[in-house]
Amino acid sequence: MKVTIRLLSAIWICALLVVGAFGFFQVREERRRSLDDLERRASLLGEGLKESVEPAARRGSTAGIARVLKKFARPERRIAVYDAFGSLTTMAPSGQAVPPSLPEITDALTRSTPMQGLRNIDEAKTYIYATPLATQDRTLGVLAVFLDASHLDHAEASLWQYNAIRFAALAVVLSTITVLVVRASISRPLSEIVGWAKALKTGKPLPPPDGADAEVFGPLAVEVAGLAKSLYRAQAAVEQEAALRLTGEAIWTEARLKQFVRFRFDGHALFMVSNRQPVSHAWKGQHIVLQTPASGVVTAMEPVMRACGGVWVAHGSGDADQMTTDANGRIGLPVDDPRYTLRRVWLSKEEEEGYYYGFANEGLWPLCHVVHARPTFRPDDWTQYRAVNAKFAEALFEEMAETTAPLVLVQDYHFALLPALIKAQRPDARVAIFWHIPWPNFEAFGICPWQDEILRGMLASDLIGFHTQYHCNNFLETVERTLEARIDAEHFAVVRGEHHTYVQPFPISVAPDFVDSAPPITRENVLAQLGIDAEFLGVGVERVDYTKGLPERFHALQIFFERYPEYRERLVFVQVAAPSRSRIKRYQLLQTELRATIDEVNHAVGTRHWQPIIYLERHLERDDIWPFYRHADFCLVSSLHDGMNLVAKEFVSVREDEDGVLILSRFTGAARELRDALLVNPYDFNETAEAIRTAIEMLPEERTLRMARMRRQVHEHNIYRWAGLLLGELARARELSAGPRLRAERLG
Repeated sequence: MKVTIRLLSAIWICALLVVGAFGFFQVREERRRSLDDLERRASLLGEGLKESVEPAARRGSTAGIARVLKKFARPERRIAVYDAFGSLTTMAPSGQAVPPSLPEITDALTRSTPMQGLRNIDEAKTYIYATPLATQDRTLGVLAVFLDASHLDHAEASLWQYNAIRFAALAVVLSTITVLVVRASISRPLSEIVGWAKALKTGKPLPPPDGADAEVFGPLAVEVAGLAKSLYRAQAAVEQEAALRLTGEAIWTEARLKQFVRFRFDGHALFMVSNRQPVSHAWKGQHIVLQTPASGVVTAMEPVMRACGGVWVAHGSGDADQMTTDANGRIGLPVDDPRYTLRRVWLSKEEEEGYYYGFANEGLWPLCHVVHARPTFRPDDWTQYRAVNAKFAEALFEEMAETTAPLVLVQDYHFALLPALIKAQRPDARVAIFWHIPWPNFEAFGICPWQDEILRGMLASDLIGFHTQYHCNNFLETVERTLEARIDAEHFAVVRGEHHTYVQPFPISVAPDFVDSAPPITRENVLAQLGIDAEFLGVGVERVDYTKGLPERFHALQIFFERYPEYRERLVFVQVAAPSRSRIKRYQLLQTELRATIDEVNHAVGTRHWQPIIYLERHLERDDIWPFYRHADFCLVSSLHDGMNLVAKEFVSVREDEDGVLILSRFTGAARELRDALLVNPYDFNETAEAIRTAIEMLPEERTLRMARMRRQVHEHNIYRWAGLLLGELARARELSAGPRLRAERLG
């Protein structure tokens, strides 16, 4: 329907332009012809009367002039004589109103030449012809002829009306023909082809439909049929390969992970719990738009859910989220091809303030990152944290009601209490919690007033995952020094009664494809959109957070430009910064500090036509970030403390050209895997400045070797492998835990 409307609109516009152009020229030509006719008639009459009027004018005989004028005057043709001063002396027919003086009369007197023009006299359009009456040595006056010209407007209006009728008739005829042709030649055959393509997706080998124009749809039908056959062959090969490689070393793919879950867990449903949802719906003007949150959890977990299916339980934080879900808060994702269900949990303002902004992000976040931000623990926040954990548990129980032995993956520090709540009501559930942020040493964690409850909540799970072995060791030491529990050092497990909780490192990663299809944006396009002309381009992509080392990064850039002024006006650094947790005062102060620091650096080393730092303080979707990753000469990650940092891996995954340099903080989990990055201490501004110089001066051969090795690391250790290893350890943990109980039962 939209195509037909667009086609008809184009036809109507073209017809209107053509008819309007022809009408314009037709009206203009008719007006010119009519004016020529008036001029001819007026000049013949005026010049003819002039010979009869001039003798009477020389004698000063007004009566003689009146007799001459009376013979030739008509109601639609008035004649008047003016004296040498432009005053009206004689008028015929008598009683007609004529202005005592007109510009044409004055011009004829002063120039001693005939003058003509159109004027509105008594609200009627009138053509004026004025010719001077003169002797050899002086001008006696002016003879003026006034012809009715009102027919000019009527003629133009008639012509426009005629052309409007012509356009309407043409539009109706063309529209009717177009609609019939579109329906017969496009809409109906296309609908048949769509039905045929859907049938192909189900595996039915049907021939292409008849009746379609072979010249138009023939190539499409051939391509669709070939694509369908190739798709089925590829899908069968991938599934077969995934099944064969389950016991061997191979690259993990979405298909392999899907097969692994089916094989290892015999179809048991997977449930994911996180605070951040994979997508949110927000009002933008009068429309609802889909947004992907700036979150490492979402970046990592969303491909897993696409591969495995199941239910993702998360906080519905978008202002239009409730408008897009069913009565139970559910929505299928992805929207265009649902593979899993998102169950949104609604929180009140008080719950969100206490649980999320309060205990989680003013308490646990700074406590675990140890970046010189004092953690704040308030009893009211802890109350809300417990209440929200219980609220998510209830939502999870509703989703798991019809499921036996469900798999539950709890994500991050927001839900430390959730494993215990799940196990209390569903002991058959297999529960793993993955802690995405660092775990500090036992002394640092001892600051938390409710550390016992947090540890007990986590230890109710079957498996606890961290990014690195160092964080696992810190956790085990914290448990050993805080609770009455036995640490099984051989199996990296905590034993409390008969329950075993295994603690393992699982370095998280990203999907092989950062976006489904790369946008066709060149480096020149990126520079043009930014309004810059740079030889070198650096990029940073972060949430606005004090753990990311953004002020330190900008100070290092200032030192770089001060130490190496030859790169001024040649290098531009683009910082993409998504606002985060803006209700917390510490984050508000950070936003103010960042803007002030950028202004300071740009003022100190910038020039009139160049700024070293471009600050994009807004949320960008993955398709918007991809061009910066793809075309940057270097990516700078200067986190002061980070569990993993997926930005580093995203940058590497995008660089199919095996170019670009990664500058990476030593204090990230990613630094343990991406050894070919330029590792820096973000607190050392001089070291970071030197790394920037090294990055842009590095030989192409070395850049390629480094990037190729990092890409191989990220490609082989991707998010599907992470999920496969974690789920495999979860199954193994249950089997190991069941072993002692089975032996005890046999002995009994």
